[in-house]
Amino acid sequence: MIPFACAPAVLPPFSLAPHADTILVVEDESFVCELAAEALLDEGYRVLTAADADEAEAILSSEHVDLLFTDIDLARNTNGIALAHRARRSLPRLPVVYTSGGREGLSAAEAVNESVFMPKPYRAAQLVAVTNDLLRHRS
Repeated sequence: MIPFACAPAVLPPFSLAPHADTILVVEDESFVCELAAEALLDEGYRVLTAADADEAEAILSSEHVDLLFTDIDLARNTNGIALAHRARRSLPRLPVVYTSGGREGLSAAEAVNESVFMPKPYRAAQLVAVTNDLLRHRS
């Protein structure tokens, strides 16, 4: 199993300096997408959103993205697992966070290497903490 991102989050001190990093949020439930995007925007990240894997792939091919946050089961029968694998072909070091309300986890065989699974429902603070941690520790 890949690691869960469900430990209580400790928010870093507030900073007025925005992050230079761009997060792609892929979520077909508009309210959930809006909540995730708002939490990341409040933290100072640049946020792009997509409702399915096809939209996400178009964004990945035209924009610089520093982290992919994707639901697993997406609109139009697209899939966040397949999306992450395709994204990693062209961006091998892209941090990936998966989420799902219909699964308890992801096997290492399904997920891309060094990814994180965060089950729904999650708190905005958890998403921010995981994002900060992944981007801070990339090399």
